[in-house]
Amino acid sequence: MANKREIEKFMPTVAIPPGETIRENMIYLGMDQEELAVRLGITPKHLSNVINGNASLTYEMAIKLEDVIGPSAEFWINLERDYQITKARIENELNLDKDLDILKEIPYSVMSKYGWVPEKKDRKLRVQECREFFGVASLDRIEASYDVMFRKQKLVGQVSDYGILAWLRKAELEGMEIEVKKFNKAKLKELIPQFRKLTLEEPEVFYPEIQRLCAECGVALVLVEYLPKTAICGATIWRGDKAIVSLSLKGKKADGFWFTFFHEIAHLVTHAKKLYISYEKNGECGFDEEEVEANKIAGEWLISNDDFDYFLELYDYGKKDDIIQYSNSIGIAPCILVGRLMHENVIGYNYYHDLRPSFVITRTH
Repeated sequence: MANKREIEKFMPTVAIPPGETIRENMIYLGMDQEELAVRLGITPKHLSNVINGNASLTYEMAIKLEDVIGPSAEFWINLERDYQITKARIENELNLDKDLDILKEIPYSVMSKYGWVPEKKDRKLRVQECREFFGVASLDRIEASYDVMFRKQKLVGQVSDYGILAWLRKAELEGMEIEVKKFNKAKLKELIPQFRKLTLEEPEVFYPEIQRLCAECGVALVLVEYLPKTAICGATIWRGDKAIVSLSLKGKKADGFWFTFFHEIAHLVTHAKKLYISYEKNGECGFDEEEVEANKIAGEWLISNDDFDYFLELYDYGKKDDIIQYSNSIGIAPCILVGRLMHENVIGYNYYHDLRPSFVITRTH
């Protein structure tokens, strides 16, 4: 099978319509266009359009040409097919300049490092790989292919739109490979206490389990490597009736991971079936109305306001042992309580690093 470089090497630069061959045969037979049009039973104008490539050569026309000047209908149809394919390839090549500009905005090198796309040096080959990765005919179709909700959410600092879209696409591709049952919102909500209990386990124990439990409820849970300048901590994506929850793990603290997970679950049980992107901002995930609501729900699921107030009233947040003891008493990992104390500005982000371990993404396939 020819590779992409071989295909590109033999790329024609001119598309020759079958009309040129009709013209050559017409001259050879000593006919003018008017006579040939009469013999074919078509108007001279229509014949002129076919000869000049302004009208397609139909099956009916091919059979007429077979009878009038030969050689066969298949011969003429093959000429028309080759002409149309070549014309489309040339037009595609002309659109390449636009795609090469868009390519500058796509973090291809990082995507290649992660194995999302093949390593390529040639920019044209990178464009082709990106088209295949995003599933689009041209790169200017990427944004139009998504409900780009991120445009409504303004972040502080420079954010890569195409980096965000690449991350979402990878999450989508990963999620579509996971088999899940029919989505069941009620069952998912019933699992909140079980998810909460799993915060006490190590990643190698809890992650396979929460992924399995999510699949039982119709949710594909995936981990996607972080891309620079995206500020993404998670997303909820719908493909038909299938829900995909994707979490970013680069440098993710344990409390941040769990908060993001519960945040995305809150979207699934509370909000409409649409794309939600959670961005990191001041320790939170998101900041529009539905994102803020998901934050509140996730926070309440992890540590209720009553439990949190009770801790502040009867325990000393300045003592690590108190944090550990109280967290264990309410069945939650200490990192969750530390994260809540930081979020509520009770303590600074420089406290209790040992209670907030970092998770490192691990690929198992």
